[in-house]
Formats: sequence, C-alpha cells, structure tokens
Amino acid sequence: MSGNGVAKWSGKWALITGASAGIGEAIAKQLAAAGTHLVVTARRSDRLSFLASGLAQRHGTRVEVFPTDLAQPGAAREIHAFTTGKGIEVELLVNNAGFGAFGHIEEIPEDRLLEMVQVNCSAVLQLTRLYVNEMIERRHGDILIVASTAAFQAVPFISAYAATKAFDLILAEGIAEELRPFGVRVCALCPGPTDTEFQQVAQQPDRAFRFAEQAEKVAQVGLEGLAHGKSCVISGATNRWMVGAQRLAPRSFVVKMAGKMMRSEAAPRKS
Repeated sequence: MSGNGVAKWSGKWALITGASAGIGEAIAKQLAAAGTHLVVTARRSDRLSFLASGLAQRHGTRVEVFPTDLAQPGAAREIHAFTTGKGIEVELLVNNAGFGAFGHIEEIPEDRLLEMVQVNCSAVLQLTRLYVNEMIERRHGDILIVASTAAFQAVPFISAYAATKAFDLILAEGIAEELRPFGVRVCALCPGPTDTEFQQVAQQPDRAFRFAEQAEKVAQVGLEGLAHGKSCVISGATNRWMVGAQRLAPRSFVVKMAGKMMRSEAAPRKS
C-alpha cells in the first residue's frame, strides 16, 4: 500500500497507547514526521519522555506525555481526563497497547491472563467509547485498533491472546460500519510476527518470528489503511495469503496445524 494518507492528520492531535516501543513508537514517529501533534502514553515514563523530546526537536510538533498502566481499570478515564483538561481535541485514537503470554493455559498466572484481557480488550473498548462521542458530535475522527493475524483463528498456547485480538478485530469491523454515517473511520490493523518487544514479553519461541516484519512497515500499513477508509488491513503479503488460505480450510484443521507448530516449542507440562 502506498500513498501519503498520513498527511491528513497534519496539525491535528493523535493519542497513541503503548507508544514507548514497537509499533506504537513507529506510529508516533511517522505521525510526528507528518506534522501531527501527539499524546503518548505507556507505562515507562523515561522512554516516553525521551521519545517526546526527540520528536519535538526533530519535527517541531507538540508532544504531551502521560505515563499510565492500562492494566489498571481506571487508566482509560485518567487519559481522557488528561486530554480534556489540556483542551486537546483527539482526531486520531490509536489503540496499540497490548501484550501476550505463551504457554499452557493452566500454567500462565491467572493475574497475567486477566491483565491481558484488561489491556487488550477492556481498555480498548473504554478508550474508544470515551473518545467516540466527541468524534460523532463533530462529525469526523479516526480510530486505529491494533489486532493481529492471530485474530482470525484459535492459536493453541497463545489461546487467550488470540481471543483478545479476535475481540479487537470484530469490535473494529463492527463499529466501523456503525460510525461510517457520522464521518468517523475505524480500522483494525492485523500484523503478523513483528520485530518488537512482544516476543520477549510473551516468552514466545523464535520459530514464529523467523520472518518477522519491521514495526515501521507495519505502522505505515495501518495508518495508510485507516486514511484510505479500510476497516481491516493485514500487513505483509505472506500474512494476507495465510489468512486467506485459513478461510478455505476447516477450522478444526487450522487449529490442529497451529497447535502442532506451537506445541513443538512449548515447554513440557509441569507434573
């Protein structure tokens, strides 16, 4: 996908969650280079401050920093209160923050699984709900929700993560149609394996990341897709082919094949 759709947000404000690394950081850099003002949020305040100062000096855009942890139920409202208090009109909401956990479902700590649902699903829904009212009132605005190619099928050993991303994909595609009459565009960005910190945090083996894409390329695909009115974009020709092929095969077969690949990398169950 090519074009300069990112320029549509020049001079406007974008809010990016999970902006301290990976796809979120790449989106922040591309938007700032196009003249977009930013509100960046993540847990690590030192990384956010370093990113903000660099972008402001390099591109002359305004960058506001709001460190918070979206695993905490009140974080979404705190972010909204911050932008409201600053008088910032968020034209572009990027729901990027998220993480995964690889392993046997009964061995992944329960708190970790519930935090994943909070960050990947609940916070996405709440932030979208908080900002969409303002977008509807002014009859324009854009929302990018970072899902995953894992959203298209069950994936054993990252089952909970795949389920959260299925939620994000279905939410994005559904509200994209709901909000279209109000001039609000919504797009789900579905990357495959990407060279970010995700693998390390999820403790997922190297095999699935052998042909990982760069975060900068994935960010461009997502922003261009949203700018051109797509409700869903898959980054990478191979990933698009795989998702298309999966739709032609029985679901049970797809899950078995995914399980076979992931099982060979999973540690033996604890006795």
